Amino acid sequence: MILSHNYQVPEVQDIADFVGDSLGLSQAAARTEADVIVFCGVHFMAETASIISPDKRVLIPDLGAGCSLAATIDGEKLRAWKREHPGAVVVSYINTTAEVKAERDYVCTSSNAVKVVNSIPKDREILFLPDLFLGAFVKERTGRSMEIWPGECHGQAGSTPGIVNQRLDANRDAEFLIHPECGCVTQFLYFAGKGDFDQRLTRVLSTEGMVKHARESQAAKYLAATETGILHRMRKENPDKLFLPVKEDAVCQYMKMITLEKVARSLREMVYEVRVPEDTARRARVAIQRMLELA
Repeated sequence: MILSHNYQVPEVQDIADFVGDSLGLSQAAARTEADVIVFCGVHFMAETASIISPDKRVLIPDLGAGCSLAATIDGEKLRAWKREHPGAVVVSYINTTAEVKAERDYVCTSSNAVKVVNSIPKDREILFLPDLFLGAFVKERTGRSMEIWPGECHGQAGSTPGIVNQRLDANRDAEFLIHPECGCVTQFLYFAGKGDFDQRLTRVLSTEGMVKHARESQAAKYLAATETGILHRMRKENPDKLFLPVKEDAVCQYMKMITLEKVARSLREMVYEVRVPEDTARRARVAIQRMLELA
């Protein structure tokens, strides 16, 4: 089975058996009966698939496909943070390594982060990592007091309110779809609260939420504030609608490392296998299963 994230290059998305966001790909990996999963995404996603399906062979076409956000924290840094907050509940965005997932209580995606945090008893302290923008968004939506790790995605962080407002002014007839990791979200929530944005035309959604909304909405034009790879799928599913990026250069260099040629080699030579050490996988699996149950 070939799985592709929404941010992959168009030709890889087109040959995949399933295209989706982190949560959807995790669910697809969990239910497939295939013996081999070729994961066209970044390394932590392939690790998650391996943890969920330990009896499957999980391959990633390029071992160099990492994640700048996941790289902001490792197991030792998290253990030190936990020592500073004994008894706190640790919620980890799925964009983390297996080593980090093994040290947390819950794993979430942007699709279900609010739901995960709301499921935690209100008297518990929460440590949220690693994305500071998603953490700020969840904190605003839930009203919970949280300590937030200061990590960010290099591709998302540049979407500032100034850039967004310029694009909105030039496209007043467009619906504005924004991903919770996008760098303008914390300021966006502040400005939206003051009425500085037209909230009637604004939706804060996961990438999969964006695809679903575009499919169901009657609008003819959309501005998307996230990695530009999502635009291919949205245009493909809605050929009669116009989709524009807020930033043309909001591109994840790691997602774009996987090519058709590398996918072909992965299938032909069965490279490169991603396997998580069993002790780490066992501890991480608990939190991932909680995430899937809350999806």
